[in-house]
Amino acid sequence: MAALFDTNEINSTFYRIPDARQTADWARRAGGVNPRFRFTAKLFRGFTHEKETGPGDARAFHEAMRPLAAAGRLGAVLVQFPYSFHASLPNRTRLVSLFEKFETLPLAVEFRHASWDSDETARLLSDRGAAFVNIDQPELSGNLPPTNRVTSSVAYYRFHGRNAPKWFGPDTSNEERYNYLYSEAELAPWLERIRNGARRAAERAERAAASSREGGAYAILNNHFRGQAVANALELQLALTGRRRPAPDSMFEKYPALAKVADRAPGAGQRKLF
Repeated sequence: MAALFDTNEINSTFYRIPDARQTADWARRAGGVNPRFRFTAKLFRGFTHEKETGPGDARAFHEAMRPLAAAGRLGAVLVQFPYSFHASLPNRTRLVSLFEKFETLPLAVEFRHASWDSDETARLLSDRGAAFVNIDQPELSGNLPPTNRVTSSVAYYRFHGRNAPKWFGPDTSNEERYNYLYSEAELAPWLERIRNGARRAAERAERAAASSREGGAYAILNNHFRGQAVANALELQLALTGRRRPAPDSMFEKYPALAKVADRAPGAGQRKLF
């Protein structure tokens, strides 16, 4: 992955807090392939979805992130809330509590519900140095609409696809919900948002020069076994940075249009993660 892109969002930390030896190995391996590479990592779901954590879990997560941060490989920690997490006084109190638990980490907060799309929310995050995560998802009632809020030195964008018929309801699954390939026209409006967000994040980083946190923009596409996220990410990468990267043959076989945005990797077989 580090040979293809400059970032990767770690999904496994949402389900289980890893051992620090494991994250140290990730930092070492990624840095050896791509000096620009930065990880983002999801906060453990016990803090955002299950409400079943204790002081030991917070310490364990801090310890897991320490090797990535020490190596300069931690771009952000994603605090991802479900659609059911609406803007309310109890939920704002819960959010502030998380900020206090993880104030030494570069937090980026993702809301799914539209009630959080307000200047009040933006001020709350800005006061805590946390990023507002701008997302693309189906335009359904109650869903957070497309935004371009920059509340810290990190501008964060996540693309979930627009598979509206399979978004809600009992007859769907994550596999179906995120089974989506963006068209060039659908991605186009986001290019200027990301460029603009990157500039604003860099300006905030300059104003907070005393901070050790780097400025930057992260654009993440929701993963799916069919590889649409990789295909769309290669398109976004070329459009935003002008860089073409070598991709595995298997990607070209499934998505022939990638010939416009990526080169074929030398050699055969599946490429390693790092």
